[in-house]
Amino acid sequence: MRDFIESFTGQLTQMGFPRTPARIFVALLTSDSSTLTAAELADLLRTSPASVSSGVRYLLQVGLVAAEGEPGSRRLHYRMSTRVWEDVVQLRDRQFSRWATELRHGVEVLGPATPAGERMAQTVGYFEFISREIAGLLARWHAQSASAGPAETGAGR
Repeated sequence: MRDFIESFTGQLTQMGFPRTPARIFVALLTSDSSTLTAAELADLLRTSPASVSSGVRYLLQVGLVAAEGEPGSRRLHYRMSTRVWEDVVQLRDRQFSRWATELRHGVEVLGPATPAGERMAQTVGYFEFISREIAGLLARWHAQSASAGPAETGAGR
């Protein structure tokens, strides 16, 4: 399990994901319950509680995990959504939307007829296209997963 966690963490860090949050993300992904406490994460990842705390804080900020209390306990359990990959795609889409908004301002500042302004306008168009496609892809995924069994959607593999 640890070898897989480190291997997939490497894939995520190559794409720009910070290392400690990536390790925690993959640990939660590999957990049958998709829920672990900070102590369980520290033990599994062989890291310090402080490292887990900072990594979890990042994942909470970007919306990839939720913190849940346990009745009668002060311990928090960190839970990954069962739709985590949709969450990841939607997070990226929100980032593209923010970039498009900022780039529209850049087009106004530079002027749409300048080479840089034209480049920015093309980029805005690209991000708008990607956002429309993402919405369509997610809708098709929901339709497919609603009509298919777990083996057909990849769940349970």
